[in-house]
Amino acid sequence: MSNINYDLSIIKAVIFDVDGVLSKNTITMHISGEPMRTINIKDGYALQLAVRKGLKVVILTGGRTTAVQKRFELLGIECIYMGSSDKKQDYAHFLEMSKLKPEEIAYMGDDIPDYEVMKQVGLPCCPSDAAPEIRAIARYVSAYRGGEGCGRDLLEQILKVQGHWMSDGALGW
Repeated sequence: MSNINYDLSIIKAVIFDVDGVLSKNTITMHISGEPMRTINIKDGYALQLAVRKGLKVVILTGGRTTAVQKRFELLGIECIYMGSSDKKQDYAHFLEMSKLKPEEIAYMGDDIPDYEVMKQVGLPCCPSDAAPEIRAIARYVSAYRGGEGCGRDLLEQILKVQGHWMSDGALGW
């Protein structure tokens, strides 16, 4: 049911970086100077389903754009760390607030700012095009590139193991 070598039944939270994970690792710049991102629709479906099925979904990004925050809020994600200059500190805050154990948390990152947090969680994951240093510490490397469904890949496997994929209330937004 899963090709992740980890007990996915114990995962209670999944933390995602945005740039290079839930969006591609290139950014179009609007004339106003605002960076514009594309977000994978299938990732979006899996994110909102995970929230509805009781997984804590967390966004932990160095980005500061209002559009990113609004997108994830519309998907039902309540724990959003924008402008995170110290991801370790924000992760520690989330751990304290949630009362979860590191082994109950998966994290998907793609680059050096994610490194320290990925070393602390139970299930560090990354997209297929992550930096070599990140791939080296990931317990799971998705077959999908950042912004092309790697978030859906991880969440679908967790939700399947936990009996929430294609279950009552899983069909639809």
